[in-house]
Amino acid sequence: MDFKELVKANRTCRRYDESKSITREDLVGLVDLVRYTPCGKNKQALRFALVADEETNAKIFENIFWAGFLKDWDGPVEGERPGGYILVFDDNNYGRAMPEDVGIAGQTLSLGARAEGKAVCISKAFKEKEIKEILGLGDNMNLLLVVSVGYPLEKVVIDDIHAGDDIKYYRDGDMVHHVPKIVTEDLLINK
Repeated sequence: MDFKELVKANRTCRRYDESKSITREDLVGLVDLVRYTPCGKNKQALRFALVADEETNAKIFENIFWAGFLKDWDGPVEGERPGGYILVFDDNNYGRAMPEDVGIAGQTLSLGARAEGKAVCISKAFKEKEIKEILGLGDNMNLLLVVSVGYPLEKVVIDDIHAGDDIKYYRDGDMVHHVPKIVTEDLLINK
């Protein structure tokens, strides 16, 4: 698939096919992509914790908030949960990562997963203290993103909208997730 098709296919996924496992090696391969990306001052301040075992997955899952716009949905049910997690940190002892570096890392993980037929959900809604305790990490580590990884179970559809239209994502039936995206011409300020 060409790059534009990869980007269009790269939608947030919140329901996964739990029968297809994610291995630690799968996650290492995605993190390996991030090490090649640009970062401010070439600081390389991001650090990653990988989780792909059933017991720890369940603990991490309980400390993530899913889909704020879907008020009547508490997150994926058993059988639809991620097969693994990449947790993105920086370390106060080394120095804080630039926000741009965090975004580049998240997008790289997401595109890399999609290129392999997987999908991710990048979350900033989580219980940091509890997750650090699960992983045995100290106060020097700052949790920046939780990236859920798995094989997509739901279909995601992009709906073209205009600036000012409702941007809230929504469900149509059980397995179709709609994501409104503003059309390009409405994003341009110098038409």
